[in-house]
Amino acid sequence: MTPPGAGYKREAFDETERHFAALQSATWDWYAETLADLQPIDTLVVNGDAIDGKGERSGGTEQFQADRHKQVELAARCIQEAKARKIYVIRGTPYHTGREEDFEDVLAQEVDAAHIGTHDWIDCEGVIFDFKHKVSTSSIPHGRHTGPARAALWNALWAERGLQPRAQVIIRSHAHYFDYSGDARQLVMVTPALQGFGSKYGAAECEGTVDVGLIHFDCEGGMYSWQPHLMDLAAEAARPLLA
Repeated sequence: MTPPGAGYKREAFDETERHFAALQSATWDWYAETLADLQPIDTLVVNGDAIDGKGERSGGTEQFQADRHKQVELAARCIQEAKARKIYVIRGTPYHTGREEDFEDVLAQEVDAAHIGTHDWIDCEGVIFDFKHKVSTSSIPHGRHTGPARAALWNALWAERGLQPRAQVIIRSHAHYFDYSGDARQLVMVTPALQGFGSKYGAAECEGTVDVGLIHFDCEGGMYSWQPHLMDLAAEAARPLLA
């Protein structure tokens, strides 16, 4: 996802760049409209990998902007579009955010975040959220529940020792798909990403479905409701080549 005027150009000579320019524009339009509908936003949690990094796996050939300082500026513009009263940033994976340095720390300063951490618990009107970026993924559809469910169990065991808050909502990201499970006491969720599909790495190495979107929660008096907001990706549907 890229703010207007910062990504690929629709008038580019290269057909692939024109395609991604259209996708970037559509993604931003959906994102801006969704945030406008959700106003006012009290708290925004950026759950890791806010920038893409240098793209070593593809030799940087898929980065329209490889300078991570510039990527931070673009990420800040995306975050500021939410007009949130308070912002929390969770650190992502070193491949994207820096192995020798952490550019999400720079981003947190840029957006005047209330806090930046790696694994944090946030109390929203009496509802305890457990936020961490990374979660183990699965190559089978029904195995996607396993990683977040394991995180929930670990939280329960840590809480039993009095060393973590007992969370009602466990939030993980990283996987680029939306998945949730739980029971009457606890909700466990993997959030969708704000990145589409079509990368060289994804096409060559991955099979599973992806989701583009965000989640919003309303909390009051220790209770909560929630809703996913997912972008329609029909325009990106694969089509067979003509023989």
